[in-house]
Amino acid sequence: MLKTGMIIAERYEILSKIGTGGMADVYKAKDHKLNRFVAVKVLKAEFREDTTFIRKFRSEAQAAAGLTHPNVVNVFDVGDDEGVYYIVMELIEGITLKEYITKKGKLSVKEATSIAIQVSMGLEAAHSHGIVHRDVKPQNIIISTDGKVKVTDFGIARAASSNTISSNVMGSVHYSSPEQVRGGYSDEKSDIYSLGITLYEMVTGRVPFDGDTTVAIAIKHLQEEMVPPSIYAEDLPYSLEQIILKCTQKSVGRRYDRMEEVIADLKHSLIDPQGDFVKIDTVDNEAKTVVISDEELGEIKHTPKQSSRAGQKKMEVADLEEETYDTDYDDDDDGYEERRASIRKSRKKAEKSRSIGRAVTIIALIAGAALLVALIFYIGKASGLIGGSAEPETKQEEQQTEKKEEDNLVEVPNLIGLTEDEAGELTLNSQLGIQIIGEKASDQEKGRICEQDIPAGTMVEAFTTLKYYVSKGVQQVTVPDTDGKTGVEAQQLLEDAGFTVNVQKEYSELDENGYCLVDPGYVYYTTPEGGTTAKAGDTITLVVSRGVNYYGEDVQVPDVIGWQKNDAVTVLGKWIDIQIVEQRSTDYEEGDVISQSPEAYSYANPDETMTLTVSCGDKDPSAATSETTTTVPDTTQQNTASQTQTAVTGADGTWKCTQRLDTPAGYQGGAVRLELVQNVNGQPTATLILENQVLTFPYQLDITGASGVSDGTLYLSEQVDGEYQELGHYSITFAKVE
Repeated sequence: MLKTGMIIAERYEILSKIGTGGMADVYKAKDHKLNRFVAVKVLKAEFREDTTFIRKFRSEAQAAAGLTHPNVVNVFDVGDDEGVYYIVMELIEGITLKEYITKKGKLSVKEATSIAIQVSMGLEAAHSHGIVHRDVKPQNIIISTDGKVKVTDFGIARAASSNTISSNVMGSVHYSSPEQVRGGYSDEKSDIYSLGITLYEMVTGRVPFDGDTTVAIAIKHLQEEMVPPSIYAEDLPYSLEQIILKCTQKSVGRRYDRMEEVIADLKHSLIDPQGDFVKIDTVDNEAKTVVISDEELGEIKHTPKQSSRAGQKKMEVADLEEETYDTDYDDDDDGYEERRASIRKSRKKAEKSRSIGRAVTIIALIAGAALLVALIFYIGKASGLIGGSAEPETKQEEQQTEKKEEDNLVEVPNLIGLTEDEAGELTLNSQLGIQIIGEKASDQEKGRICEQDIPAGTMVEAFTTLKYYVSKGVQQVTVPDTDGKTGVEAQQLLEDAGFTVNVQKEYSELDENGYCLVDPGYVYYTTPEGGTTAKAGDTITLVVSRGVNYYGEDVQVPDVIGWQKNDAVTVLGKWIDIQIVEQRSTDYEEGDVISQSPEAYSYANPDETMTLTVSCGDKDPSAATSETTTTVPDTTQQNTASQTQTAVTGADGTWKCTQRLDTPAGYQGGAVRLELVQNVNGQPTATLILENQVLTFPYQLDITGASGVSDGTLYLSEQVDGEYQELGHYSITFAKVE
């Protein structure tokens, strides 16, 4: 960190620190040579030893320095001074677009369109210089005090990619394009997608894809269709909604080709808000693959190449240019006639080529028509429509069976209601494998299969493993009475009884004296009520009291350092979200609170997150998982993870990744979460690798992946202020362990 008064490169005097990011700190400085104020971005110390990263950082910054535009934060200088690597930029007084959206909730249509046009113009200028931003998001868009909109941090995301194992982007996953989260190539169209997400947030006040983890959000970018923005903004014009939808198409080919097209449609939407002028290309899902025989392929290979119409046009234009721009003004008539003769000769040659091309085209059309007639006759003959009878049904069934075997596809049978032995015999004859996931209560008889992961009738590859649950039968359980118990005690009691618990928090009603009926942290009520009967496995809603409602006012934070975790959670009952982070400690007993954020006796909003760091004694905290007193785990995501873990040792053996993970850009030494996404049987599948663990970098990975899957994407997030923030994601490879 630089100190006030320091001078860099004998020119830039550091005045104050004005911001910080994952890779660099930003300072306000004075350029004494040009007598102006500037912003100086200084690379953090942890990146200064990586020569590859430094070289990439410098080259990208120099490229950005060549970009000058009113809607871009201009780069003035790039260099280093005794190991301090810096970028000098235009100093903009204002706020980020993210802060502006947060402040206003959502923007008016006119204001959002105006901002989007200015951002698009800045990006268009960058693209014309061969610069792709790769990290377009509201945090990188600044609105100056005079209303100008400027895009910043060009080229930084690309520079950062050299610091990690195949890291792809630095941007927030909320705004990343499908090709970026997949780890593929990103270009100008990735910026267009991110701009569309940003525009969506401007008009609705929310991002289209959100989730508890970065992996969950990434999968939504790949799989889910966004909710149309008009659902959240009823007055949104039709044309602007269509622009957003075209920008955010998952298929790159269906988005706008260039920023100029985006700008033109945005301007058009201001004039004709309800116009239907935005055209989104459709995808031909019915297109069939045409198989060319070896004989036909040979004919194509030996057919003389013909000039295309475009090529003929170029020849004609070249001839005209040669004639029009001839600068030989020799008065010699013979020379002039020779040039004219040469031109006439070239034209005759071109016309001859065109004639040959037309003749070949006519021949090809005739041959194609003959082939089509023969094909129709053959199909009609095969189906019994022309001069013959239809084939027997048994023969058609045999042909269909042969076709399925050729495609190596097998139909999934219905396992529901079968015993495990019956399912084993059935799938053995069907060239399929089976694997039990677990047991659950259901209407099926105890011991029979009650659920399967792939629906019956689905066509899958041969030797696919089907996963299933076995029924525990219908079990009726009495809901325990939780009156007078703390929320922690009640949750444990309900879970021990075999229920799934959905913990919620509500402010308590007041009695006639103005005191709350139920103290904070204690059970307010359950649904269903205690004493009633429910099925084992049913979800019980446990509502915990938050005490008195102070209507959004900050409250004083209790001191819970040294308390046991469960007692501390009860005392902090007013906080709606309590995150638990475990840490090894010899000074505190296992389960005691080591630290808290916000600090004790400070004033904080109980609607925000409270983070407690709890001692796990001398145990390795990597085995611990984070807890929350208000959030119910996503059972769908948990099932996906467990299925992946179950399948890692399958017919294809065990597959592992042992690559080295370098220090991620922006890592501050906090607790880390690693999540793996792999494409298993055509579906993105997420697995939690570790959570709430402080890693020492470089870190040696030892990850077991899905059986037979050779690659995946690893997402790395760090816990900052109680929430996980993505630092990067990495393309990793797996190899079979012999």
